[in-house]
Amino acid sequence: MHSASRITRSVTRRSISSSLFLRSRNKIPSSAIRSLSSIHPTIVPFTSGDKLRARPRIASFSSAAIENDEPVDINHSTSSQSFEKILIANRGEIARRIIRTCKSLGIKTVAIYSTADSKSLHVQEADEAICVGPAASSDSYLSVPNIMKAIEQTNANAIHPGYGFLSENAEFAEHIEKVGKKFIGPSSSAIIAMGDKITSKHIASSAGVNIIPGFEGFVTSPEHAVKIAHQVGFPVMIKATSGGGGKGMRICYTDEEVKEGFSLSSAEAKKFFNDDRLFIEKYIEKPHHIEIQLLSGRNPETGELDILCFPERECSIQRRNQKVLEESPSTILKPETLKEMVRQVKMLVRDVEYESAGTVEFLVDEKQNFYFLEMNTRLQVEHPVTEMVSDGIDLVHGMIEVAAGKGIPREYMAKLGDQSGMSEEEKEGLSVPHHGYAIEARIYAEDPLRGFLPSTGPLNEYIEPNAGTEGDCTIRIDSGVAPGGIISQYYDPMISKLISHSSTDRNSAIDALKNAIDGYVISGVGNNTSFLTDVLRHDSFVAGDTPTNFIQTHYPEGFHGVALSSEEYAETAAMAVVANMIRSEVLQKPPAPMKVDEFDPFIVCLGGLFGKAYQVQGLEDALKVTSIDGEETHTVQLEEIDIDSRSPIVNVVVNDKKRVLQIEPEDSSGKFSIKYEGAQMDAIVMSPQEYELAKYMNEPTKIDTSNLILSPMPGTLISYSISDDAEVVEGQDICIVEAMKMQNVIRAPRSGRIKHLHSAVGASLMADEIIVEFVKDE
Repeated sequence: MHSASRITRSVTRRSISSSLFLRSRNKIPSSAIRSLSSIHPTIVPFTSGDKLRARPRIASFSSAAIENDEPVDINHSTSSQSFEKILIANRGEIARRIIRTCKSLGIKTVAIYSTADSKSLHVQEADEAICVGPAASSDSYLSVPNIMKAIEQTNANAIHPGYGFLSENAEFAEHIEKVGKKFIGPSSSAIIAMGDKITSKHIASSAGVNIIPGFEGFVTSPEHAVKIAHQVGFPVMIKATSGGGGKGMRICYTDEEVKEGFSLSSAEAKKFFNDDRLFIEKYIEKPHHIEIQLLSGRNPETGELDILCFPERECSIQRRNQKVLEESPSTILKPETLKEMVRQVKMLVRDVEYESAGTVEFLVDEKQNFYFLEMNTRLQVEHPVTEMVSDGIDLVHGMIEVAAGKGIPREYMAKLGDQSGMSEEEKEGLSVPHHGYAIEARIYAEDPLRGFLPSTGPLNEYIEPNAGTEGDCTIRIDSGVAPGGIISQYYDPMISKLISHSSTDRNSAIDALKNAIDGYVISGVGNNTSFLTDVLRHDSFVAGDTPTNFIQTHYPEGFHGVALSSEEYAETAAMAVVANMIRSEVLQKPPAPMKVDEFDPFIVCLGGLFGKAYQVQGLEDALKVTSIDGEETHTVQLEEIDIDSRSPIVNVVVNDKKRVLQIEPEDSSGKFSIKYEGAQMDAIVMSPQEYELAKYMNEPTKIDTSNLILSPMPGTLISYSISDDAEVVEGQDICIVEAMKMQNVIRAPRSGRIKHLHSAVGASLMADEIIVEFVKDE
């Protein structure tokens, strides 16, 4: 392997000599592109230094900071110590996030873990770790007795609950208060007041906050739910009174959907919040989901309740009521609307006497009318968006200081600016001004091509994009996994949160996030990175047209992969040729066998041997890419290319665009995988002679599964709705499979008679395992 030396070859094209010298961010000479068939490149392997980027301002949030034990730099003093030891009653990325802030403050940490998480990163990074039970969250992370025992054994004097699990469990907070420990969050009474969605609506209304019309009481049965739905008027939203995260929620347009929604929502609510009470409210169509992050605490000098509101977050891109992308500032919110929302938030906070970080969520319609949705009495998943646009504020630090009785850090309150000369009304509408533009993408272990069903298993390959600042853009990664780690069926399928920030404009933040996602290598489990890229490049998203029905509107039949333009296919073909040649040189083999004439173009098949075929030929200063049928011709300017022979990541500047693609090594047949702009496909680079021979090959035969219902994901078979010999119609409920804390209804793909139920209720299913078999049609 010539990984450490320069390799050159004289290239003759009618007395033209050329060579290709490729190095990080070096431009490709135009002469090098003229004769692709004879390029012999110089290979310069990357060292770790080649991949380094300057760390972001909030450097403590980069995974590498902890792993390398580097000093952290966040905007608060580390000299004062609020607590000696904090137990983190959570797991994964949020546990790691809290550990980083504690470490910067000199506070020791205790991680809790289930038997399934014994080797997790948060366990390794904490000062102490203690097992709180078996894998099932109900017996570990949701077990109040087990966690209280861990608190006693480790002598922690404060507990941070993170988000999810017990973070909004008033009983847990009350237990902590009773034993003289500090719950880093609001009081148990505040959680009770705002944790129940019906009670919180009453409180919000009394405080003068706009609320959504609906039924003010609990729904007791499917029939009762139908009756209430007719009174409120379709469409309606069925919601669990406790919890959040999209669990126990259904949008319903018909009586049948209400009945099904009642059953599924109550079951989910019981399982995840131990509270199956439901209520119904009017569903507002095409709203924007906008929320106000707050931090409140008693001023230790005056005893007054200080309330700090931050720039709004837009969280409208949702799937199944679960947020997918979040950003700040909102693309639609007018300044006067924001000020009135902030005023109402402060009225609600004072009414509840709320102290800690919290979020008040609103729905905003097309006329800027806004309605209270709920208050989250915890740190939100999307809190990094706020931190990135708030000039270095650390919300976890703020929560710790408030819980310690120190109030909101003075330097945070100072971010409101000079308020002299302002009226009280003006002060009430005041929030921290936003600095730049931030967008967060949630990276999930799920298969978007299978209806976003959860995916579990080992992370065979896992490479995070570079965190840090380059130019006007910063990338931040909050993750909880490592290469070789396991995505378990027991917990939420979120792998990480990827956040971009631009100091200049929203489009730059979009572009930076898209490139970071394209450079995120995840194999072994399905993931939603291609879908995220597709949303980020969608014209409506770029234009800021992002109501909560965005996904339903633009993906009515689900996601079927990124549809590249003809120009992007040409770019993919061109980059496949050049990258394949460079990689081939590293392996000391010819880039394409059987080339007999240096003027012949390369042939590239995208999508495998029977996919789209292109010929790629060098020009004076570009690449000419022509579809094999001659109907399309594109000129591709490939200006820069960075390749690390040890990584699938390829950085390019193509047609004046800075882009990232992934190229996996080829297999024995010469086929390799390429991912560009979210579209992943197999590619084969060959000579024209090889392509002519390949035309005589037959396409592989596909296995007929039309008589089978297969499990779309690993999970547990909860129940059947049919039996052997039953006659079913297309769309009829067949069974329920539970995976990743969600119950998924499997429906009949066609009408027919059931021959056999292959799996027993309670069985653990693998992906594509047979559940039901139909009688074969004659």
